[in-house]
Amino acid sequence: MIKTRQAVSAILALMAIGMAGCAASPEEIAQHMPIAIVNAEAGLGLKGYDPVAYFTDKAAVKGSEAYQANVKGVAWRFASVEHRAAFLADPEKFQPQYGGYCAFGMSNGVVVDADPEAWTVEGGRLFVNNNGIAHALWKRDRQTRIDDGDRNWDLLAKLPAR
Repeated sequence: MIKTRQAVSAILALMAIGMAGCAASPEEIAQHMPIAIVNAEAGLGLKGYDPVAYFTDKAAVKGSEAYQANVKGVAWRFASVEHRAAFLADPEKFQPQYGGYCAFGMSNGVVVDADPEAWTVEGGRLFVNNNGIAHALWKRDRQTRIDDGDRNWDLLAKLPAR
């Protein structure tokens, strides 16, 4: 078990070193093509997961079409009418950071899709990552990743919400 943990730590460290070279400069970030303000494949935010459940249930929960709401051209699904009402009362509170793109990628100045199952609520904010490895790397230095992600998100040109 200890050797397995050491091996995983070594792999994560090597990946972090390799990913460090992927970080983009502010000038490179600003040159990206405009991206959608919300990562919404087929118009669906968080791939149909309930954004409120991360906060209330502390779990990634699939939402239902029966409890769907549209906000600024994006459909959001919820597990209950109460979750939908909470979201509609304060969408900014529950929407994932960086439009639902990968928080680890954003901390490196790269726009990457995210998996709603790789998530963290930190400081009252929902962050999603592309996969378990990106999630583990992001969690190793959360505050620096958040600071870098916030700065990089502000630099990206975004398409207006519909």
